[in-house]
Amino acid sequence: MVYCFFAFALSRFSGKRFLDTVQNFRVHGRRIRNGMLFTLCLALCACATPQRVGSDWTQWRPSPNYGPRKANYVILHHTSSDTLERALVTLNSSHTKVSSHYLVDRDGRVFQLVDENQRAWHAGESYWGGHSDMNSASIGIELVNNGSEPFAPTQIKALLALLSDIRGRHKIPRANFLGHADVAPGRKTDPSALFPWQQLAMSGFGLWCDPPHEAPPESFDAVLGLAALGYDVRDPFRAISAFKLHFSPNSGRDIDETDRAMLYCLTGKIMTVGRE
Repeated sequence: MVYCFFAFALSRFSGKRFLDTVQNFRVHGRRIRNGMLFTLCLALCACATPQRVGSDWTQWRPSPNYGPRKANYVILHHTSSDTLERALVTLNSSHTKVSSHYLVDRDGRVFQLVDENQRAWHAGESYWGGHSDMNSASIGIELVNNGSEPFAPTQIKALLALLSDIRGRHKIPRANFLGHADVAPGRKTDPSALFPWQQLAMSGFGLWCDPPHEAPPESFDAVLGLAALGYDVRDPFRAISAFKLHFSPNSGRDIDETDRAMLYCLTGKIMTVGRE
């Protein structure tokens, strides 16, 4: 009987300890769970409110009056890739550090890779009309093309539809549809000499002057004309080469009288319809 009494007492004591332990686990579990939720809330708040970028010695008085930066240019490229799959790998790899907003395949399929309001990495070191960072002011479009082949009609049709959409959203002036070579003369040569710039200009994307061209006055300075269009003329030979690739790809290396007449016409056109 004594043994039963002690066994009963021990069981009651152990049961009480067990219940107390369970209760403690519940209390501590709630505390741990609440602490984790609090930490998660702090992390989410930190993500929702990014750290201010600016001079740290100034007083921060945030204004609600701001929005995303607006693209004002479109820059066209060719991928140099033989396949769509290879282009997608390049443009989506964290190792290449290269991207574009859109990719247009030969068969007319269009892929969007970056939001239009975000800065894609497609132009690199670049300049046009006083802008020294074209990535921050442009939408980049890559066309699947190895650089030595004609651009497929289906691909150009899809590109024109895409450009029409973009122009409708961003009101981009017709003079601001450019090639990579235009904004990076001497460093880039895309899209190639086979790209149909005249066809795009006829649809309102870019400038063009059909012959016959009015002869420019003798005082017309070609380098100043290139600068008026937007080219970086710190190296005039590179600027001339980029201009000829865009507007006169089948002529020689030097700017001739036909090129001068085209350039003179373009500088006049940019003063009238180019900025519309």
